[in-house]
Amino acid sequence: MTIDSRPELPSIATKPRNLRDAWLALAALSAVFLFEMLDNSIVNVALPSIGRDLHASTIDLQWVAGAYSLFFGGLMLLFGSVADRFGRRRVMLFGLALLALASATTALVTTPAELIAVRAVMGIAAAMTTPGSMALAFRLFDDEALRIRAMTVISTAGLVGLAVGPTAGGMILAVAPWQILLLINVPIAVVAFIGIRVGISVESRDDLHADHIDLAGAVLGTLTVVGALVTPTVFVHVTGATWAGWVAAVMTVAGGVAFVVRERVASQPLLDLRLFLRPLVASGLAYKAASGLAVAGLSYMATLQLQFAWGWSPALAAVGMLPQVVVLLASGRLVGPFVKWAGLTRAAWMSAAAVVAGLAVFAAGSRFGYAFVFVALVLVAAGMRVVGVVAGNNVLTGLPANRSSVGAALVDTSSELANGVGIAAVGTILAARVSGSVATTSWSAVRLAEFQDAITIAGVTLTAVATVLVGFGIIRSRHTSVVRHAR
Repeated sequence: MTIDSRPELPSIATKPRNLRDAWLALAALSAVFLFEMLDNSIVNVALPSIGRDLHASTIDLQWVAGAYSLFFGGLMLLFGSVADRFGRRRVMLFGLALLALASATTALVTTPAELIAVRAVMGIAAAMTTPGSMALAFRLFDDEALRIRAMTVISTAGLVGLAVGPTAGGMILAVAPWQILLLINVPIAVVAFIGIRVGISVESRDDLHADHIDLAGAVLGTLTVVGALVTPTVFVHVTGATWAGWVAAVMTVAGGVAFVVRERVASQPLLDLRLFLRPLVASGLAYKAASGLAVAGLSYMATLQLQFAWGWSPALAAVGMLPQVVVLLASGRLVGPFVKWAGLTRAAWMSAAAVVAGLAVFAAGSRFGYAFVFVALVLVAAGMRVVGVVAGNNVLTGLPANRSSVGAALVDTSSELANGVGIAAVGTILAARVSGSVATTSWSAVRLAEFQDAITIAGVTLTAVATVLVGFGIIRSRHTSVVRHAR
């Protein structure tokens, strides 16, 4: 297997011709991230309209929402490896063309099955574009400060999509059919295609590897990730089918074990497991997983707390969650100065520690009033804002240049899996501790106390897991200076 042991930047042949082209390319890559984050949040708003128009069942709507995430999360590792083998720029351009074509076919959809198929193809396109977009953004600039700025710009674009998706989708649906929400991806894909085509030069062979694609490893890895994403849904949403959740969990673990065995014995594995031994890679992934776990778990718990425990309306609960959105969007300008002041290593663990602190505040104080929820939302959002930039940067810095797309795929996959684990943990604890359905059963004082106890237990559990991840990241990051000195 051919692995460049040095995390060098690409040769000058792969660089943009000038800074103008670099920023044009960055704008195009930001458009890709905007689409990825905007897509699911904006489609969820349209589900009632889709259900009425296409006469879709509840299961149909679940797959309309889930097909994209399933293919997106399941195929990122495969396309990350393909991008490192055949060219990140080339794979991204194919992905953007596929995205534009799939989105355009939305205008022809007449049945739920057709829409689910379109969403699946869009997920495949996202899996093709995501790893390469982060890898290319990282390689656009030699200067570390500019690189942090580039990662911050991309992260901000994604967070804007996440934050404005529901509001923008609701406003569009007031004056236009739901198909418009998916057709929006066509001009986004076209703009991104032009920007990348013009702003990024063709990569040289030295920036790629010549290994064969490990198809067996790709199948096992995809099945494992898909299983990890589906299993929480089975546990939480399939009433009376706990056995199905455990079967899915066992199959997922078996697939993961088979994947590890395959990658250890393959001469040219899809994912060289030795990469996880690199301090920056291991610590960056741990921090990213901790933040993903915290954000997903806290959002889920806080929403339930506000609406069920305190009886807030959905609209008021949405206002109650606004501190998280405001911090995510407003703190972008502070990321660069903070990283410059603290340094990458300190910035990573300090921001990850803020995420854990936010979870701890929620677990300990949420039953006593909204002030504790507010503080928790602010701490987790602020920490996640920095982790989202620094952790990805650290992983890509710690990898060889010809494995940067796989590294970017690992960052996104770790976050996706942590999201699923966070929601599954909260849902399982609620199901075990609270009698009946939280959505349909009347609320007595005893049941309200059960619910609050369950939320506290879930918060403590997630805090403990996130603490372990951050602690592991800190321990691994201590070896970074030794590794750099050895190089």
